[in-house]
Amino acid sequence: MEKYVCYVCGYVYDPIVGDPANGVEPHTSFIDLPDDWLCPECGAGKDDFSPAD
Repeated sequence: MEKYVCYVCGYVYDPIVGDPANGVEPHTSFIDLPDDWLCPECGAGKDDFSPAD
C-alpha cells in the first residue's frame, strides 16, 4: 500500500496507520478512503493528494 502526501500542507497519509481519529481503520489504502475524507491537518480533499515519493 502506497503513502500519499497532501500538497497543500505536506501531511502524509500512511495506510499502515490509517486515520483512526477520523474513523479510518489501519491498513486502509488511500483509494479505499471515503470520497468525503479530508486531510486531518488542513481539510483538503482527496484530490489534493498525490503518491508520496
